[in-house]
Amino acid sequence: MSISGTRTRVRDVSPTSGMCPICIKECPVLCEISLSAFRGREVLYPSQSYFGQSTAASLKNYDLDWSHFNILSRLRGAEGISPDPDVALFENVNIESELGGIPLKVPLVTGAFGSTPVAKLNWDALAVGAALSGVILVIGENVCGVDPESKYANGKVTYSKELEYRVKKFREFWDGKYGDISVQTNVEDQRGGVDIYAISKLEVNIIERKWGQGAKAIGGEIRITSLERAIALKKRGYVVLPDPEDKAVQEAFKAGVFKSFERHSRVGMPTERGFVEDVEWLRDQGAKKVTLKTGAYRPIDTAWTMKVASEARVDYVTFDGAGGGTGMSPVPMMNEMSTPTVYLEAQVLKCAKILKKKGRYVPDISMAGGFISEGQIFKSIAMSNFGQGPFIKAITMARAPLTAVMKSSYFVELAKENKLPRDFAEQYGSTPDKFFLAASKIKELHGDRFSNIPFAAIGLYTYLCDRIGVGLKQLLAGARKWNLMLINRSDLAALTERASRVTGIPLMDETEADVFEQILE
Repeated sequence: MSISGTRTRVRDVSPTSGMCPICIKECPVLCEISLSAFRGREVLYPSQSYFGQSTAASLKNYDLDWSHFNILSRLRGAEGISPDPDVALFENVNIESELGGIPLKVPLVTGAFGSTPVAKLNWDALAVGAALSGVILVIGENVCGVDPESKYANGKVTYSKELEYRVKKFREFWDGKYGDISVQTNVEDQRGGVDIYAISKLEVNIIERKWGQGAKAIGGEIRITSLERAIALKKRGYVVLPDPEDKAVQEAFKAGVFKSFERHSRVGMPTERGFVEDVEWLRDQGAKKVTLKTGAYRPIDTAWTMKVASEARVDYVTFDGAGGGTGMSPVPMMNEMSTPTVYLEAQVLKCAKILKKKGRYVPDISMAGGFISEGQIFKSIAMSNFGQGPFIKAITMARAPLTAVMKSSYFVELAKENKLPRDFAEQYGSTPDKFFLAASKIKELHGDRFSNIPFAAIGLYTYLCDRIGVGLKQLLAGARKWNLMLINRSDLAALTERASRVTGIPLMDETEADVFEQILE
């Protein structure tokens, strides 16, 4: 299994156990069982050698994903624009959206990027790229708590160099209209007053409460490679394993028996009244928008979340399907636990319809969980429109933006060292101003400030706006819809019986089955 760095001696493994059909003693290959015999709990997690410079995801095929639906194209008509061939061009499609009243140039949210090193190392590109793209960027959990330069008084944070830097970096290129910066808070963050600090000192508009994520149903985790840092984080109230203050543990660490500590966050235990009062309190403190991020929990929790989100009148809720994340999540949990994205969306939409029918407030929804392309985005939003506009106003992505940024940074480094792959350089150019297609556009828009924009941020902008944005416009034009808010369930057909049964989208052979007689007779 590549995610844990294990493999089997032979290729034809047992389909039941995953073991080699014949296991022999004289085998030098580290399979999952043998590596677990040596390293135990370490094998629960993605390979440590890549921590801080990677993201991770499930390897499981859930037998239902966005590829099990097709978008139906149209020949005639044009909704949202004049049916004039000289006007109804795909470039004229409007893909702007509003999530919780926040305008978005493309219907996307990026994040949450929290205390893991991969977020810190790539922050400049993530922040500037998101600002240029006009999307919401979410700063994830535990940033203040992990910041070694944070200052506390009576258990509450009064200063965090890292959080302040992250907010300011986004705002350097934010136009003040499209998108915004959001600060996510978990149990530790709330206890430490991160929300009040973000609102009062950093003038952050959006506070997001976090109840979970698709990658895991336990609290956030990172690795700590310093004994001193592990002790400091324990003293700040975090759960650190093994106990860095235990003398035997300290001796084992110094002897090299293990090379990192695990820092864990606590799991919140929300109540309906507690959450409603918490949201009211946040607004009293000056939060202009209050949102909620939750994971791929079972149906009873999905329904309860929608109920209390409605009662609290949060501005939007992000539902994150199984199973991947930007930090450190147990591999068995990513593979074997939580609700896959399409199933989760179907549950969320059932809840939204019931609330709507009863005349109750329905918060805007952002779906997350494995999204990387405009086709997936189209299908998710279209599926949520039952005739009065889509419930899902945006899609949240984390791993894909990080991939765009990390690969961009790496190729910029290769270009500086004159080590670009020959085929790449010959086809796209040997300098970043040439191989980033949108570089010239960004330079024209920002003039003298262009030198302050990391090329990796241009890579993120190119991915979000020039690829996904333009691709989304093309798909909408193919469906003859010139406004994102016009796509609906009639624009989709299911390709499998399971996809149809779970979502209520008709099968391809059932779609418009009665039109043949109507038209031809």
